[in-house]
Amino acid sequence: MLAMDADLLALLTTFKVASLTTLILLLLGTPIAWFLAKMNSRFKVILEAIVALPLILPPTVLGFYLLLAFSPQSLPGQLWQQGTGQQLAFSFSAIIIGSVLYSLPFVVQPLQKAFEQLGDHLLEAGAVLGAGPIDRFFHIVLPLTKASFITAASLGFAHTVGEFGVVLMIGGNIPGETRVLSIALFDHVEAFNYTKAHLLAGGLLIGSMILLALIYLINYQPKQVRR
Repeated sequence: MLAMDADLLALLTTFKVASLTTLILLLLGTPIAWFLAKMNSRFKVILEAIVALPLILPPTVLGFYLLLAFSPQSLPGQLWQQGTGQQLAFSFSAIIIGSVLYSLPFVVQPLQKAFEQLGDHLLEAGAVLGAGPIDRFFHIVLPLTKASFITAASLGFAHTVGEFGVVLMIGGNIPGETRVLSIALFDHVEAFNYTKAHLLAGGLLIGSMILLALIYLINYQPKQVRR
């Protein structure tokens, strides 16, 4: 019963982390994607490489450098502790920051591609009709790229749920605060409790398959038969 309660707590923590991370990623990733989509400079490839770096960077590498930055001996860690009175490393806030950085390309890249395909002619037409930048975004850009926003949010959420290395490095394994499902699964395997490990792993597998199927369904465009 205690193990089930611990796993349920890990599920709730995972959902909180993934939901908050996805929200932050949409707020930060949208302007980043828009800037990259409209950027016309040789430095664009450098910025795109920085954003995409978590795709190939081992999670433990990112987690290691974040752990150094979050420690009380570093400037970011010191400023955080002075401002909040709490240590940043091995906290819920730490895994949120790490999750945002690690899942950033999964949100930025789909949005950037959608913005690039959108073009400028509709926005220019809206400007001619007197629509301001905010009106053009909410009444032109957002409706036309809605599917890409759903895809970006879904990928960001799913990728955050599956995190392990970054979360373990900077958050540790604190029940109710930093212990997420991936760490709970590792604990069960390490304890040779394969029954509970199967339950968690199977749930994550089925959930991932359903989410991916929904993403492909949203983006599915049937081929038109030529007569």
